[in-house]
Amino acid sequence: MTVRKAIFITGGGSGIGRAVAQKFAANGWFVGLADISESGMKETAALLPAGASSQHKLDVRNRAAWDEALSAFATAAGGRIDVVFNNAGIPLGGALIDNTEAEIERCFDINLKGVFFGAQAAHPYLKASAPGSCLLNTASAAGIYGVAGSSVYSATKFGVRALTEALDGEWFEDGIKVRDLMPAFIDTPLLDMAPNAQTNGAIRERVQDVGLEISPVSDVADAAWTAVHGEALHTLVGKTARQSWFASRWMRGQMRKRTRAFTRPMSD
Repeated sequence: MTVRKAIFITGGGSGIGRAVAQKFAANGWFVGLADISESGMKETAALLPAGASSQHKLDVRNRAAWDEALSAFATAAGGRIDVVFNNAGIPLGGALIDNTEAEIERCFDINLKGVFFGAQAAHPYLKASAPGSCLLNTASAAGIYGVAGSSVYSATKFGVRALTEALDGEWFEDGIKVRDLMPAFIDTPLLDMAPNAQTNGAIRERVQDVGLEISPVSDVADAAWTAVHGEALHTLVGKTARQSWFASRWMRGQMRKRTRAFTRPMSD
């Protein structure tokens, strides 16, 4: 009897989460959609095969809510969870001195604290389905080299990268893979948001102004599949991410010039 594998996805109501849900469901996986947006989850579920998903309203900042959601999903999935995709996140751009206390706290709480809480809650389920189970985190190209005009967001993604590397060591003996995705700019609704409360214009405009590419969200879904089934600790997505990875190691002077050039469009 073939056991249907199961993946739990935060931020499953749109963007990267939705694309990854479609990718895994198309390959026969049972998908747990977690999000604060019930309408978004319903829209994602409608794009998946009948009976291929369950929906779980979740605020990733709430540690107890994580336990409740994963327990409910494990029941819906027939008792097992093979992958937990820590994907929920929000953007925050602009100069640090222009970011409000509330914006900074919210970005850290969702992008970093939520990922730590998800890892804690996921561990017993992933250990039970090991070997071959996986904690997959959404980091970012912003976690490769600090991005001027996006310092808070960049710091959270450095933190996600650090967590991935640390748990790769901690959970190795448990047979759990720990991986992350490092996408650059991806064509999702997040790009149509303003960088912060004091800045007009969408992030998309600023990316295009400096000539950086915007990758299709399907590229991230393919990368997630590869990351879960492969051995690479970090999976880069997009030309900008690959160039940043290379330059941060071999061309650090060029990286400094590049991040300075990016400051103006992200701050105006």
